[in-house]
Amino acid sequence: MSRLAGAVALVTGAMSGIGQGIAERLAAAGAQVVVNSRTVPAEPVEPALHLAGDVADESAVTAMIATIAERYGRLDIVVNSAGATKNVPHHDLDGITVEDWNRILGVNVIGAWNTVKAAAPYLRASPIGAVVNISSMAGIRVTGSSLPYSVSKAALNQLTRTLAKALGPDIRVNAVAPGLIDTPWTRGWSDRTREVLELAPLARIGTPADVAAMVLALIEADYVTGEIVTVDGGLSLNN
Repeated sequence: MSRLAGAVALVTGAMSGIGQGIAERLAAAGAQVVVNSRTVPAEPVEPALHLAGDVADESAVTAMIATIAERYGRLDIVVNSAGATKNVPHHDLDGITVEDWNRILGVNVIGAWNTVKAAAPYLRASPIGAVVNISSMAGIRVTGSSLPYSVSKAALNQLTRTLAKALGPDIRVNAVAPGLIDTPWTRGWSDRTREVLELAPLARIGTPADVAAMVLALIEADYVTGEIVTVDGGLSLNN
């Protein structure tokens, strides 16, 4: 029997792409999965419980965690996959507004903080007590869909490390930094796709399942915390 059987996992930003892939992988491993998105989906989410709410809104996150605790009486795993960006070349300073900065940092950094803070009492009580943040290679190298996005992921990486130190030994906190992954966000990025196919040793772009496999591995790795693990097919070796 999987050690995740019966565990309760929250995956934010889980209605498509990487978040959806992670939710499906955790459910297949036996976890009871709660999925979050900013808005209510057009179709029901099966078999997971869906809770709508903006992770950048502290009160919405507090209410979401309270609902999980009331329904399940526990919370063992948090995966912060909710993300925001705006596709603007880094040199186009006029293409980014203060509102863009606030929104991107609010979701990608403050959202993860809000969720971990609200979930911490339940994670401390869990025999698993694991957080995995979904970062990006943009937080490690000078790349990414926009300058604020790159900065936000670098901040998320540091938040991962500082939380790992602050919350141990009860809660482990790690992050996965994907390279180019085939999601609704990245479809149509033909130039970037061609670059990955030419330079990455594994000669393909990633899939949500590739990221989900690493998330599951980090959840199960009891002696690993504070790590930022790249999932990029080896692209960073040549880029």
